[in-house]
Amino acid sequence: MKKILPVMLITAMVTSVLAGCVNDKSVPSKVDNTQIANLDFNFHVDPETLALEVESNGIAERASEPLEKMEVSNLKDSGDTITWSYLEKDIDVEIKKSDKYVDVTIKTSKDEDNKFAWPKVTGDGYMLPLNQGKYIPSNDSIWKDYLNGEKMKVIEALSMQFFAVDKSAYSLVYIINNPYNSELNFKTDNKIEFTYNHEFPAINEQKEYGFRIYVTDKKPVDVAKTYKNYLIEQGAFKTLADKAEENSNIEKLYGAPHAYFWDRTVISEENIEWNKLRDHLPEKLKLWIQGLLTTKVEDGSELSAAFDDLNNLDYVDKYTENRIVKGLSTVMQLKEFYNPEIFTGIDKETQELVNRKTENLNPIELIDLNKRLFKSELGNAVDPIAKWADANTVDVIKDMKDSGLGNMWIGLDDWQEGFIKPELVKEAEELGYLIGPYDSYHSIHEPGKEKWETAKFKDTSLYEKATVTNKDGNKIEGFQGEGRKLNPTLAMPSVKERITSILDTGIKFNSWFLDTDGTGEIYDDYSPEHITTEKEDIQARIKRMEYLQKKWKMIVGTEGGNDFANKTIAFAHGIETPSFSWMDEDMKTNKESKYYVGRYYSSSGGVPELFSKQIPIKDKYKKLFMDSNYTIPLYKLVYNDSVITTYWWGWGTLKVEDEITNRMLYEVLYNVPPLYHIDKHEWDKHKETIVRHSNVWSNFSRKAITKEMTDFKIVSEDRHVQMTEYGKSLSVIANFSEDEFNYQGETIPGKSLLIIDGNSKTIYTPKE
Repeated sequence: MKKILPVMLITAMVTSVLAGCVNDKSVPSKVDNTQIANLDFNFHVDPETLALEVESNGIAERASEPLEKMEVSNLKDSGDTITWSYLEKDIDVEIKKSDKYVDVTIKTSKDEDNKFAWPKVTGDGYMLPLNQGKYIPSNDSIWKDYLNGEKMKVIEALSMQFFAVDKSAYSLVYIINNPYNSELNFKTDNKIEFTYNHEFPAINEQKEYGFRIYVTDKKPVDVAKTYKNYLIEQGAFKTLADKAEENSNIEKLYGAPHAYFWDRTVISEENIEWNKLRDHLPEKLKLWIQGLLTTKVEDGSELSAAFDDLNNLDYVDKYTENRIVKGLSTVMQLKEFYNPEIFTGIDKETQELVNRKTENLNPIELIDLNKRLFKSELGNAVDPIAKWADANTVDVIKDMKDSGLGNMWIGLDDWQEGFIKPELVKEAEELGYLIGPYDSYHSIHEPGKEKWETAKFKDTSLYEKATVTNKDGNKIEGFQGEGRKLNPTLAMPSVKERITSILDTGIKFNSWFLDTDGTGEIYDDYSPEHITTEKEDIQARIKRMEYLQKKWKMIVGTEGGNDFANKTIAFAHGIETPSFSWMDEDMKTNKESKYYVGRYYSSSGGVPELFSKQIPIKDKYKKLFMDSNYTIPLYKLVYNDSVITTYWWGWGTLKVEDEITNRMLYEVLYNVPPLYHIDKHEWDKHKETIVRHSNVWSNFSRKAITKEMTDFKIVSEDRHVQMTEYGKSLSVIANFSEDEFNYQGETIPGKSLLIIDGNSKTIYTPKE
């Protein structure tokens, strides 16, 4: 290590330019078999403006543009540390030299709210961990328009806590110390630039933030590995192999496509003899069902009307069948379904359930009772109860396994779907799949007015006593403006109560998906009774993930996947493609537009059209969120062997009709699980495509998943041909162009890829 150069006093003390040297050429940073060498550099700082300059190989660049001049006090140089103060702003600055980096710390001694903006960054381009990662040229018109005036909350917008700036000859990597209460504020009047703004809330005892600043070659690999080395140094990195030692079920994720399975029907149309139902449905039972639908079910009148149509139609059409099945499935989940005046011919086993009283039955037992009651009145107009789950669920799961889908992660819309179809959960678990519900503790609705199940809590006092208040004294609204945000530090008793009550039914979930916990959508809570900082908010979310992981041995996933959760979660949805339909009215609300994503509704109880409807998307959003020219695998270069990542559920593999092939290429190149939405009809429709692609992807991913992503290269000048490497001998070259490409003597057709596995070479051309 070279000695740090002494401080150089250029002019008067208050305008000093302070200098140091960072040097680590002889010992490269190393992670497994990936070696990078952080570059030697000198640094110079002007305390009056906090302009920071670095110099490497004789080339000087600004690490921060100058701020407005400030009066400097208490300037000290102790040989390895330089400090000074801005008394008017109650800000202290410390710059500490190290063998690999410069450590910049900015503090306040003020007990009241304070703020400071630094660094002010400009460059030729930016490598930002926006979701998977983006390379953004500073003069790119699409990104200039998108980022103009944008204020990004750091802990939420960045999937990892660093950013990098391309200069003329090298990149600067800024690893963030304390990302809370921070924003990136963008200006794009000329080229793209941004300032890092940090607030020091009075409620927060942590009164400092800062950065480690490294110099690297202008490569995504060097940038990402610098950050990964830092995580390992801090003890903040855990591999999937380490996680699998604690729970071997994690290995069921290896080579596993992800699929949400949709079927909320207690009984399906195939289980009903429709002519017999029309002729033999007792009038008393019909009126009872209609009464329950109109009084106990929101918007139940349309379902009720279907039972009148049943008698008025010569032929029971599909629309009527769907409404009747949905109506029957709805009432057979109600505690009020049993009526001794209606159900008079029940057998001994059913009577035993009745004697226990419906309020004492768990949800699975309740639905079982109601199935028996309905069957007792309909006789052979409906199939035996044991067959009610077969056609739409169990048979599909078995066919997926028989078709070669060896491993799968299966998600359910909520735990109630598991109560409706416990046979589905049991069959999936027995076939070796992971299966689990969607769950959320982010929003809470007013007791008695809950609009969805996850926003309903047994402890009704939480709505008034445990919700988040902003600095202005107002309650923060919940998702889609409904209800309020629940403070996670106060939610743990309700988390335990809900999860325990679900699993005490005996349902065989072995995975759990937590909505929003990995997104970084967190808050300071100014409620006087329970003041909470953003950091405490995050810690509480991690605690509930760990509760599922450790107490219940669940394979835990989350929406988002931002890396504060990396040691706890096994998988994440949203890192590859985030939710963005809210940005455009044509996608969001204009039902006449070809870009409309669809309703969260299914007439049959299967996949909602939000997920099954295939649409194009506008070029602007393609470039921002899907274009391989901008995407770089920053997250994979750090976390490929730690966290499995795929799309937000609204943008699955098959959703964007003119991007399906590109998505399949991307899934192999980046080792990203395909994500599907399945019911009986969607499986039949897309089975051939899913099986053909998943078999290629799964065989590759089983080998790639436990290896570090060791390299990434842009192979062609137009950026349409790209290469990734996993470990030492597994690599992929993807050709996103329409034209064939010659790679080291191998011809890769357009829209195809080459997999090199040791001495084996395979060309794969996806087919939709």
